[in-house]
Formats: sequence, structure tokens, C-alpha cells
Amino acid sequence: MATQSIGNVLQNFLHQSKLRNGLRAAQIEEVWEQLMGATIAGHTQTIRIIGEKLFITSHHAALKNELAFQKTLIIQRVNEALGEELIKEVVIQ
Repeated sequence: MATQSIGNVLQNFLHQSKLRNGLRAAQIEEVWEQLMGATIAGHTQTIRIIGEKLFITSHHAALKNELAFQKTLIIQRVNEALGEELIKEVVIQ
């Protein structure tokens, strides 16, 4: 019987679990201000990940417009912060 460290077991579980995207979204929220700046972070209500899509919710029309222009940059910065190419698309709501 092969033995694994608890860290490896947890990593494997999270990789296969639906919890993975929720944890990734929480990681993004923690560094969102560093990634996008205080103004954008202050007007962002929620950040969710579904599949390979990052959903960003804001109630400010001007911010939604600004984020729409920065989708490529957002994908690049978020993937860099996560250390993997997880996000392929950004949806502004």
C-alpha cells in the first residue's frame, strides 16, 4: 500500500472537487486590490469562477466598461497570481 502525505491527499481532493473554484475565487479576492488597484477593488461586489470563466460583479457602469477593456490583462494577472492557466474568459456583470 502506497502512502501519501496529507498535503498530497488534500491537493488531489481539491483538484477533483467542486470546492476548487470556490477556493480559487477566494484567493483572487485576497489579492484583487493588488492586481487591479484600490478603486476597482472598492467597487467590485463579487468574484466567482465557473469552469474557466471568471465572473466579476459590479454595480457601477463606468467600472464595468473599464473592466471590459481590460479583460486580457485581468486574465493574465489572475492566472499569474494563481500560478496556473485556469482562467480563459472574463464575464463582467
